[in-house]
Amino acid sequence: MLDLFTIFSKGGIVLWCFQSTNQVFTSSVNALIRNVILQERSGVHNYDHEGLTLQYKLDNEFDLVFVVAYQKILQLSYVDKFLNDVHLEFRDKYKNDLSDGRYFQEFDFVDSFNATLQSAEQWAKAQAKAPKAMRTFEQSNKSKKTVASMIERKGEEKKPNKKKEVNFIEEPKVEPPSSPKANNVFEEDIIAANRAKFAQKMNKKKSETKKSPKSSTAEKAAEKAGKKPRIWDLGGTNKDLETLERTTDKPEDVKSHFTPDTEIVGQMKGVIKDLEVESSSEDDYDEDEVEVQQTNEKPSSKGGMFSIFKGLVGSKNLTASDMQPALDKMKDHLIAKNVAADISLKLCESVAQKLEGRILGTFESVASTVKSTLTESLVQILSPKRRVDILRDCMEAQRLGRPYVMTFCGVNGVGKSTNLAKICFWLIENNMRVLIAACDTFRAGAVEQLRTHMRHLNALHPPDRHDGRQMVQLYEKGYGKDAAGIAMEAIKYAYDSKFDVVLIDTAGRMQDNEPLMRALTKLIKVNEPDLVLFVGEALVGNEAVDQLVKFNQALADYSSSSSPHIIDGIVLTKFDTIDDKVGAAISMTYITGQPIVFVGTGQTYTDLKALNAKAVVHSLMK
Repeated sequence: MLDLFTIFSKGGIVLWCFQSTNQVFTSSVNALIRNVILQERSGVHNYDHEGLTLQYKLDNEFDLVFVVAYQKILQLSYVDKFLNDVHLEFRDKYKNDLSDGRYFQEFDFVDSFNATLQSAEQWAKAQAKAPKAMRTFEQSNKSKKTVASMIERKGEEKKPNKKKEVNFIEEPKVEPPSSPKANNVFEEDIIAANRAKFAQKMNKKKSETKKSPKSSTAEKAAEKAGKKPRIWDLGGTNKDLETLERTTDKPEDVKSHFTPDTEIVGQMKGVIKDLEVESSSEDDYDEDEVEVQQTNEKPSSKGGMFSIFKGLVGSKNLTASDMQPALDKMKDHLIAKNVAADISLKLCESVAQKLEGRILGTFESVASTVKSTLTESLVQILSPKRRVDILRDCMEAQRLGRPYVMTFCGVNGVGKSTNLAKICFWLIENNMRVLIAACDTFRAGAVEQLRTHMRHLNALHPPDRHDGRQMVQLYEKGYGKDAAGIAMEAIKYAYDSKFDVVLIDTAGRMQDNEPLMRALTKLIKVNEPDLVLFVGEALVGNEAVDQLVKFNQALADYSSSSSPHIIDGIVLTKFDTIDDKVGAAISMTYITGQPIVFVGTGQTYTDLKALNAKAVVHSLMK
């Protein structure tokens, strides 16, 4: 049933291996190491690769990895138990050898492995045959309900539906009469008294609300005169309003409303600068670390002189119960910093698996160890897994005589067109001719917005500075046309006109809109861009996970290709509006594994940065 079981060290030394087929599993194990273990995704228990499902377990005390692989179509319920049993069996049998670091000897583990596997399979069969026992009354949720709680719950349900009643007089506390006639007389007296009280109150309200004839005539006169406009302190005069009115004819000496800010020209040459996250100048120390240092500086009088040397050698193995309070605190901290809730849970589980069984070092507390390990994991997640150098790729495409094509996609209102203009300015600063393809044929004003950006960019970089070449052009065919066809024509036009880069602006769409997602997939499949960038907001938390997953899934499902082109990178916008709540960067990168290529931070063309992983994590963890 199992295709592969291997035990190797974190240094790459294979201690023992079992293989039931002649198939080579090297690529699958390497993919597990590269995409899960090295990327600090230890919270992922199952990893699928080329029809195989791989599960693993870490031994942090001896730095070992236990990996089992089986066919994906099989449903093996005993794998988790089998991994734990083999892990304990191997540790107990070769504990002394592993402590001394003797990894290159022959480990005779076949008999123990077969016995453990047989017992795990028998356990799974017994669990499958045994009927599910019904829960007892004590195990059910109903047993937790008390009579008091049920009474309170019924009262709470009736309260909102109960009409508000006004008791005008208090009912006298008298014994109920013995005859029904007396009872009727008693009720009639109460009703009559309530009616009298109600009539008295209504007469009082009418007398209070009756207006005097003088006030009514004054109000009528004011209504006839009409409302006067409010005069603001800094409202200006009518002459100022006339100069602001653009529908009237302007005098010849009035200049255009747009004056290019030439000071920003030349600031974006070369590689984009890293993002600088504001932080305190002094180093932040954890409270737990300070307490540990203070306690270590002042040894207790009971232990005497030898109590100082007790902390010099770590002797305690970390357990899940020891780390749980610190992990719960870290999880709440990440959620407060805008990290998605399920990703925060997976990150804490990854840290727990990475630290379980590890021996604490000198003067190390559990909280400081958990925090430092989580910080390393977050930096590893945000660090790009591949080279991201768009300028170099553009130069390579320029050498081959073709334009470099980038497509921007995302939901509505995240800032695709604005950040496309920022990237366009950066490319022009590096002497690249850019063609903007207006493929947003749905939103009113989308083409005019790109045309305005084109005019501003050409004003900042006029043709006389670039040997008579117009550095930015807009390719548009109006509204209501096929976006994929417009993109194809724009790429062909860029190829004939010797443009260096084509930036394709697409319409914003929600991730659940199937027709629009099919249209986006068609655009990417037909035109085959070099880079597909997902534009997302830094303001979103859990929503970023849903957006990225569904965009990627739609590009894969609707492509009808064996190797569909999915999202290659992320543009994170509105990063200057979130202060230190930078958790959306973690959520987006963790889901796709793709790097954050650009970060938008402001309103000018120079407000485009590259993500600095260490700075973002430092701001997240403080």
